Order: sequence, then C-alpha cells, then structure tokens
Amino acid sequence: MRHVGVFIDIDGTLYRHSLMLEHFKKLLKYEIIDPAIWHNIAKKAFHDWDKRRGNFEDYLLEVAEIYLNSMRGLNRKEMEFTISQVIELKGDRVYRYTRDQIERHKKQGHKVFFISGSPDYLVSKMAEKYGVTDYRATTYYVDEKGNFTGEIAPMWDSVNKEKAIREIVEKHDIDLKISYAYGDTQGDFAMLKQVGNPVAINPAQELLTNIKGDPELLKTTTIIIERKDVIYKIPADVEIIE
Repeated sequence: MRHVGVFIDIDGTLYRHSLMLEHFKKLLKYEIIDPAIWHNIAKKAFHDWDKRRGNFEDYLLEVAEIYLNSMRGLNRKEMEFTISQVIELKGDRVYRYTRDQIERHKKQGHKVFFISGSPDYLVSKMAEKYGVTDYRATTYYVDEKGNFTGEIAPMWDSVNKEKAIREIVEKHDIDLKISYAYGDTQGDFAMLKQVGNPVAINPAQELLTNIKGDPELLKTTTIIIERKDVIYKIPADVEIIE
C-alpha cells in the first residue's frame, strides 16, 4: 500500500512571515553584514510592501537577491548561532491551523514534507523542530572552505517544487491522489495541482485567481483564512475584491 504524502510550504503557510527575512535581520542585528545594506538598499523594498505598493512575492525576490549578495564569502559554520537563533526565537511563530494539521497528519501515519524557498540550513532546523519526514529547500552553495559562493538552487517557484514532489514521490512511495498540499502563493500552484487534497492558506490574489480558473482545482481546493484567533473555511469560488 502506498503512503499518503503531505506537502507543506513554510513561509506564509506554516510560518507567519519569511525565515530568510528573519535570518537577514539577525545578520544585520549582529553586524555580520553591514547594517548600511538595510538603510541603503532593502529598506525601500520593505516599505513599499508594508504600504501595499507592491507584490509580496516580488518583494521577497528582491530581498532574496540582496540577502544572497550579502552572504557571499561568509562562512557557513560561523553563522550557526544566528541560524539557531531564528528557529529558537521565532520557530513557534506559526499559523495555528497549519501547526495542528501537521500533528493530525502525523498521528494518522501520513508522511509530512516541507517544501520551501527559504535556505536549506533554516528549513532543515524547522523540519527537525516539527518532526517531519523529509524536506526540500533552496540550496545555498559553499566552497571547499565552507564559504558561501553566492550561488543557489532555488526552491521558491512552481517548477522546482513540482520536481521536488516527483523526487519525494519516488523516494517515499507516495500516492498523490490521496495526498495533501498546503500553500499560499503562486509558487505553490503546481504543488496544489498535483494532489487530491489541495489547501490554500491565506492565498495571495494570483494563486486564488488561478485556482478559480482551473475547474478541477476549483472543485477540490479548500481555502483557509486565519486571522487573529479565528480560522475561516471558505469556498474556492469566493469573490475577489480588487
């Protein structure tokens, strides 16, 4: 008998913000990278998003590039403290619905997987914290001395998440027809489309629009909205207010 798989995005789906951004702030706080980078480069991108002048995914991609450039030449082992700090101090800052679903699936014997665009060294610690079966994340490459090269293998787009799921299906003998996926942005679209039980959590407008435009997904997708201490379950054909 094949297994039930549960594929969960982290940023915005489990974690309430972005693990990468949390680590970026830690590097700035401890002046491992120059604080001027924030004031001269990243601050404007953040304020544009904060004032809802831009798209959050575009904002994350912009900050990801700044983060990546800032990391070039830093030593992976020397950053272990800041990496651990993110998980220890922020790892419980999650959506209650997703956290509870992880525990429910584990109790039912389902295999739970994190598939995240955040750095592999952060996602690995979240995977350990929540006791999941396996994970896939953006790989940040290091050289023979353990220094970051500035090169990555991204895992935040739909194409790479789809490839990751195919690898996991083969490795862990997963039956996608009875499996689950949880996501919040367009990068999770292919992941949701592959499983029999897709769940969109606080979905971005682009993702919700594409779900509504796909007859099969429109029938099978559950929409979850979590605000404050209330969790709402609504139909996938909910009206979008521009």
